[in-house]
Amino acid sequence: MAAGRAAELGAAVTLIEKNSTPGRKLLLTGGGRCNVTSSSSLKQFVAAFGDNGNFLYRALAAFSPAELIKFLKSRGVPTRTDPDGKIFPSNDRASSVLAALKSFAAGSGVKILHNSAAAELLCGDAVVIGVKLANGDVISAQKVIVATGGLSYPETGSTGDGYAFARQCGHTIAPLKPGLIPLESDEWFVSKLQGLALKNISITIMADGKKTLSANGDLIFTHFGLSGPQILVLSAAAVDALEQNRRVDVSLNLTPGLTAEQFQAELQSYFARNGAKLFSSYLKETLPKSLAVVMAGRCALQHTRKCAGITAGERAKIARLFCDFRMHITKPRGIGEATITRGGVSLSEIDPHTMQSRLVDGLYFCGEVLDLAGITGGYNLQEAFSTGWLAGESAAGSG
Repeated sequence: MAAGRAAELGAAVTLIEKNSTPGRKLLLTGGGRCNVTSSSSLKQFVAAFGDNGNFLYRALAAFSPAELIKFLKSRGVPTRTDPDGKIFPSNDRASSVLAALKSFAAGSGVKILHNSAAAELLCGDAVVIGVKLANGDVISAQKVIVATGGLSYPETGSTGDGYAFARQCGHTIAPLKPGLIPLESDEWFVSKLQGLALKNISITIMADGKKTLSANGDLIFTHFGLSGPQILVLSAAAVDALEQNRRVDVSLNLTPGLTAEQFQAELQSYFARNGAKLFSSYLKETLPKSLAVVMAGRCALQHTRKCAGITAGERAKIARLFCDFRMHITKPRGIGEATITRGGVSLSEIDPHTMQSRLVDGLYFCGEVLDLAGITGGYNLQEAFSTGWLAGESAAGSG
């Protein structure tokens, strides 16, 4: 996007691409469907990036979600908006979005150097003067845009090169952490629940027994712990707490909208009506099969216990387990599996109106290499497109 926009405005642009073809990481987004953006308002977009979101006002004004949709449609990629506000190409193919970007770059006159890894940024007296390639070749340039992404999915070429380039020129890098990442647990039952998906439940991150962040949504149990859309969104709170050596648990309320006291009252009513039933039968009626087995183990009640024989104290324990089903979290998955990288080039050292470095004239940064990390839902791709557009426009002299 940055290269295409700069070339479109008349700049002579060379895109240095370490892979044999550009855009490999884009093909993985949205499970290959490419959630390009969101129908959220500007205010919601900014909020999706937390405390650093205000940095994006100018970029989103320069190239908004509506303009991205128009851009794609003009290149043969119509989009659709799902009920949750996520926007995808109508054909659900990330490859069509990549084809549109390739066409934009080629049509604008971008020269692409494939299989060419950048090794070093060349700077002199606070001015960028070019790029040195891994093979020793030097490409002189008056403007350089760093659009290298983060550290996640390194097999696509996203290996954190941009952070090293930024440091070479004196930039500060905010600590790098996995973002939108699944969480690992050491609970005995993890493997028993593998593949189970739960929808619209209340999920809370607990740090040293205290609530840190909560949301309602979906999750999936994996062979290592927890994943799913809402777990990814909440993962930052877990990662930060683990870094502080705090005990982290995920608390699941399997009875959305009910407190433990309210659910206990419902239990009492059910048991009064169905006293002859086995408690294990109640669990099978109420929960998915694999979770019913695990819950039976956690309740520690004999398999033959009938509902009528469950004591008030046991009902209270059952209610707590349903409304506060806890899983100890040991660590996040590795940063290579993260959807995005948190941290990056310090925003205080970048002009948000141009994406140009405040330290080195002619040097620009855009996309995930910046200290910007949004939630899931198309926000991070829109950020990349918008900051890329603005960086290209500014570098070409029109920003």
